[in-house]
Amino acid sequence: MPIKILIIENETLIRVGIRTVLLSEPDFEIIGEAETSDEGFKIFQTRQPDVTLMSLRLKESCAIDDVKTFRDVNPKAKIIILAPRAGDGEITKALKQGALGYVLKDISPAELVKAIRVVSNGKKYIPTEVAEVLTEHLGMEELTPTELIVLRMIVGAMTNKEIAFSLDVSENTIKTHIKNIFDKLGVSDRTAATTTAIRRGLVRMDV
Repeated sequence: MPIKILIIENETLIRVGIRTVLLSEPDFEIIGEAETSDEGFKIFQTRQPDVTLMSLRLKESCAIDDVKTFRDVNPKAKIIILAPRAGDGEITKALKQGALGYVLKDISPAELVKAIRVVSNGKKYIPTEVAEVLTEHLGMEELTPTELIVLRMIVGAMTNKEIAFSLDVSENTIKTHIKNIFDKLGVSDRTAATTTAIRRGLVRMDV
């Protein structure tokens, strides 16, 4: 029985490259390709792939949210995230939502094939470079939901006053949140907090 694969990737060149790699494997069958989550979801429901390769960033969605949507329909769905970089925040969220694999888009053809074979057997596949990022931040205190909201607003260049007004709290409360955020991220100013948040994938930067 061939391994049925669905590719959801909006970058044409990358999608074509993946297709070329997979078609060289006699036991792989590409049962569908899509550029958006909605297109991919329709194929996913009708064709029932063994493994779904899903880009972290699609035109109007994020794979971290999409993984949950797909697994709500099929809890046994085997999904591999294709990401441009390894941010521990995004990796952790994707795995918590049920993704079985998280690989970078510069992955070698041989390792991509290996990842698909491993995940098709129901096992997780985390490449060394991704695992190292997770290990680097292992044990670090996580931001609370409120702190993540404040961090997103900091990245959005909002002032303390604007954040306080938006959340309907005092500026002193926001200052306390920001101090806790800086302590947890190991930074001392807003610029460093913004850079760290983006690098680690703690804040979504939808384009």
